[in-house]
Amino acid sequence: MIKRFKLFIAAAIAATTLGGIATTATAQNYSLAPSYGSATLNAGFLPDPRSVRVRAGGDYHFGGSGGCPGGGWFANAPDFRLHYRAGGYPLTIYVSAPGDTMLLINDPSATWFCNDDYNGLDPLIRFSNPRSGQYDIWAGTYNRSRVRNTMIYISER
Repeated sequence: MIKRFKLFIAAAIAATTLGGIATTATAQNYSLAPSYGSATLNAGFLPDPRSVRVRAGGDYHFGGSGGCPGGGWFANAPDFRLHYRAGGYPLTIYVSAPGDTMLLINDPSATWFCNDDYNGLDPLIRFSNPRSGQYDIWAGTYNRSRVRNTMIYISER
């Protein structure tokens, strides 16, 4: 019980510094295959940033708190999966879209992070000391609409 409590506190502190949340997403299923593919990147990857075009939004509501007050709408399966080998760089994942989008990430420690409106209506989550492992990434929308031509960017800059 003490170990679990310490992990929750550490995740909550990390989420606060990232503008994200440390909670569970009940509708999003990271065990499903990602809809728009995956990539394996090692620290120092080039070109930087890497990008993938997706359609943001979905039929599953994420309740939200912290970096996503009120929550948003996401797909059940991840939009993109990143296998990352950390090295001494921060890892930044952000979205650029022609509409109001949100970003939801399940990190290698199974902690959920969410952000809305970091830069205008575009979200961003930065991991100052990223873990090596699997990052499942969802691009969602504030309302139940779908946003075409949404770009997910992965950067160490």
